[in-house]
Amino acid sequence: MKKIKVGFIGCGNMGGALAKAVAKSGLCDILLADKDDEKTNALATEIGGSVVKVDDIAKTAKYIFLGVKPQVMADLINDIADILKSRTDRFILVTMAAGIKISALSEMIGDKLPTIRIMPNTPVAVGEGMILYSLCPIITECEETEFLNILKFSGKLDKLDEALIDAGCSISGCGPAFVYMFAESMAKAGEELGLEREKAIEYAAQTLLGAAKLMLKSGEPPENLRLAVCSKGGATIEGVNKLFASDFDANVNTALKASYKRTKELGK
Repeated sequence: MKKIKVGFIGCGNMGGALAKAVAKSGLCDILLADKDDEKTNALATEIGGSVVKVDDIAKTAKYIFLGVKPQVMADLINDIADILKSRTDRFILVTMAAGIKISALSEMIGDKLPTIRIMPNTPVAVGEGMILYSLCPIITECEETEFLNILKFSGKLDKLDEALIDAGCSISGCGPAFVYMFAESMAKAGEELGLEREKAIEYAAQTLLGAAKLMLKSGEPPENLRLAVCSKGGATIEGVNKLFASDFDANVNTALKASYKRTKELGK
């Protein structure tokens, strides 16, 4: 079977993680382009990809992942727009820049090209990512199926109306940082109680992993699962009450809305 040519322009943490996931599918020839030659060469060696120039990806890849920061997307598009518009074969742009809508990307290019917008998160690196995606109207059902297939080792993918993708990303895209902060705080408290740092971190990480799996597999809302751990007059409810008293919900809400607001600003 002929392999699908997939190119990654920008191979930083997220682009590199996605390239690794795509490589695991075994369906693709992977092209990599990034200004950091050392990192890109190491990634190519690891996944069996090829290091090429940005123009080579723009000319030949069927799926072109645009893994650059929102602030430099316009410059990248300016460099490759003419190449993209001159192509006569079918190809698909995959953008992951926070805040930049499909319509905004089309305006930068000066043409409406087949585009998929994704918002991945860092757990993609271990196959447990959450990728939100939106399609432009000219993406076919077969192309969507193929796209999902090449990313099947990245984690879970969920189609979302583009009007909601920034809101979803404030949870799934920014959320890992908030989770790590919670784990860090748990570990620090564990150290103060006498645990070794490594053990405190391990306990926090495994607890978060197990709790997340239970929530997904049980189908129970988090409120019910929380109540199931909280015996009246017990140790857990004592700590939970302290979190409620410290405006835990309000602080999380404030953090998510701040991330959402910044995402919108990045797209302007």
